[in-house]
Amino acid sequence: MKGERLVILGGGESGVGTAILAQQKGLEVFLSDSGTLRADHRETLCSRQIAFEEGGHTEERVLQADEIVKSPGIPYSTPLMQKVLAKGIRVISEIEFAGRYTNAKMICITGSNGKTTTSSLIWHILRSAGLNVGLAGNIGKSFARQVAEENYDCYVLELSSFQLEGVYDFKADIAVLLNITPDHLDRYDHQLQHYVDAKMRIIRNQKVEDAFIYWIDDPIITREIEKLKPAATCYPFGEKKTTATAGYIDNGKMYIHTKEHQFDMELELLALEGMHNVYNSLASGIVAKLMDISDEQLRSSLADFRGVPHRLEKVATVRGVQYINDSKATNVNSCWYALQSMRSRTVLILGGTDKGNDYSEIEELVRTKVRALIFLGADNSKLHAFFDGKVETICDASSMEEAVNAAYRLAQKGDTVLLSPCCASFDLFKNYEDRGDQFRECVRKL
Repeated sequence: MKGERLVILGGGESGVGTAILAQQKGLEVFLSDSGTLRADHRETLCSRQIAFEEGGHTEERVLQADEIVKSPGIPYSTPLMQKVLAKGIRVISEIEFAGRYTNAKMICITGSNGKTTTSSLIWHILRSAGLNVGLAGNIGKSFARQVAEENYDCYVLELSSFQLEGVYDFKADIAVLLNITPDHLDRYDHQLQHYVDAKMRIIRNQKVEDAFIYWIDDPIITREIEKLKPAATCYPFGEKKTTATAGYIDNGKMYIHTKEHQFDMELELLALEGMHNVYNSLASGIVAKLMDISDEQLRSSLADFRGVPHRLEKVATVRGVQYINDSKATNVNSCWYALQSMRSRTVLILGGTDKGNDYSEIEELVRTKVRALIFLGADNSKLHAFFDGKVETICDASSMEEAVNAAYRLAQKGDTVLLSPCCASFDLFKNYEDRGDQFRECVRKL
């Protein structure tokens, strides 16, 4: 590998981390970003004398690569990527690249919804039990940078479909697949199967000694399992006990059964609320038992976990109205889970960059639970086309301050104001964190 020319496309967290690891391993590294690098990333590259460019790609230099590590955010459909593929240059993800340089145990989590919460919960359980464990992938610090600078025995990796696209030889020792619902269809030519195929790469290269944990009640997953016949040992979880399930719910308790372990816990003791979080806790509990975490330690961690920012995060109660930040709900199914867990009349803030959304999934919940809709986006025409006439009060907002002030006017005592946008944030905000931070800030000013 030494002396090989590695080009890194994208200078975000994963790109800079990859550059650090590649330099450490003696590769000839060049990083190229079409936008402007963050000041700290630029400083990191300069201080280590890693060659880079920003504000555009020098095509000739990119096409001289022996291998390319591509940022998950860059689609294969761009003109440059089309030239790269036409030239036959191997394109991989940071996950594939960093995985070559570590023998740590890999616990990998994917799914359309719940993967950040579940990854954070698994990491919390393992770390609380004293394991030397890193958290990376679609969350936290770059996986490649941690491989270069840390010495973890195992990693919890949250993996998006975009990251999984670039995985070939990498293998998960424990793979978790939470659910598959339509998402990012704009990236997959509006073909659900292409998105499903990317997700199913989580089981690639697994053998019988590896574990595959999945939600058995998901029709897409069960169909794919029948088709692909995974080599790994399967640990399905679901609502009801069957001969197959390793995790299930019964009579107000969650149960986990693996070959070596039996575990149960009252649902009301779980830190996370909502049925979707029961499933996230079940999946996390199965991982914990496969990692030989004691019952006492697992119970303690499931009971004291603090949750993830921007995911059903309680911000404040103002004049008897609760405000909840669910900015991480960037697809319709995420919003469905949020609405399902609402126990009061709700003022719902929706909108942003539409990724090919089908809002019919939340229609029934909106009709029964929502007092008013506030559309927060640069273009709300698709939302109006679907929801007009279905809810009595609908209004538009072009800033977070305007949206929160409208919600304050419309909500009644005992209601909940829920920011659960269904959409990406790039029309009015830097990212979903910025959107959630602005929501918090505006609520605190009320």
